[in-house]
Amino acid sequence: MGDGTRGAEGNGGEGIEWLADTGGAVGGVVFARGIPPEELARRMGADPAAVTGPISGTEIWNLDIEVYRPGGDGDGVIRVGEAADWSFAIEYGDSTGGELLTEIARDGVEVVHFRPMPERQQALLDYARDGAVLCGFGLGEERWRWGQDPDLLVPELVAAAVLAADGVTPAGPGGEPCAAARRRTLGAVGRRFGLELPRAVLGELRLPAYVVRGMPDMELR
Repeated sequence: MGDGTRGAEGNGGEGIEWLADTGGAVGGVVFARGIPPEELARRMGADPAAVTGPISGTEIWNLDIEVYRPGGDGDGVIRVGEAADWSFAIEYGDSTGGELLTEIARDGVEVVHFRPMPERQQALLDYARDGAVLCGFGLGEERWRWGQDPDLLVPELVAAAVLAADGVTPAGPGGEPCAAARRRTLGAVGRRFGLELPRAVLGELRLPAYVVRGMPDMELR
């Protein structure tokens, strides 16, 4: 599985700002530093032995993934790889990244979780380490924060002109498009943690896939 898992290496330099433009293309992205992609998948609920051959970001839509199932969980699938010093999992369907954040972050592991919420035209961002959520906020709502150290990223947000020096007042230019504001926040967070993710993960880049919830049909059609 090594070649596919590590297929993102060497394709850095794109940061993560572009995630602001993905809309509903993914259910989320989990970045983890301190564990390999296979362990990230396991902590998200995957059976390590039940891995597909590497598939592309377009082929994933040919799988039978039931996002919502009345009276039960939907299906959750992830594709995993590495970029810079971080493992990552691209989430599809009813995935588990938001629910298992502290489990993924146990034993000193660092985790950044980006979750688009297209129905609200927003996104959520959390940073966890060593089994605890330290900081989180909504993109565009950075003045409202949570976690054990909610102001952890305020210096980066101020430096990127997302927030004013008081850490509360929005500082972006008036009339700035929402996507542009989200890109500035993601840029600040990406630079703080050295996050990289090649755009090709949503296209031709082939990565191993795991089921993390439900029983989707993983046969490509």
